[in-house]
Amino acid sequence: MATTDLTLEEPGSLPRPGPVGRIVRLFFGILCLRYVAGLLQVGANLFSADAHIRPLIWNGVIIGLFLISYVINIGFSRAWKKWPAIVCAGVFLALAAVGQLTEGTPETVLLARSIWIWELYLFFHLGIAFVIAAVIGTPGCEMRAFHDLYSRLTGKSTKEHFCPVGPLHPIDQWEAAREKT
Repeated sequence: MATTDLTLEEPGSLPRPGPVGRIVRLFFGILCLRYVAGLLQVGANLFSADAHIRPLIWNGVIIGLFLISYVINIGFSRAWKKWPAIVCAGVFLALAAVGQLTEGTPETVLLARSIWIWELYLFFHLGIAFVIAAVIGTPGCEMRAFHDLYSRLTGKSTKEHFCPVGPLHPIDQWEAAREKT
């Protein structure tokens, strides 16, 4: 499994994505933003007709818990390892336990709304980062897109980070190797 350790590289040390890397980033950005749009559509009614939290909301929990540590650590230059995921999972479990004790079900409005807000933030942040990374050609991880944009606007360089999970790092390496030949 990829590490959540924060290892920032010097500016200019990672290759900028080529057309394939940019298209993949744009695709992931659109996917994330479509999920956000779906979440917004159910925001007024988080429960299905059978009084359970809508599957759309549950669908993002596992992938969100997997990604949250990368979003926080790389996006905000923190070295908190897996703690963001552990804390989020702990909060959700605590809310479910409180719901079970007070309402007889773990699926409460508080749990549903908490997961919904968390997913809105997480997937919106990821979606916008992917789109910016695709448009401006951010080297490495999309979570550094805001830093790269800041560098371009201010002239102050910021560090880079390779993508620790997913296909982006191998695609960028492949495109950089093809460009050299």
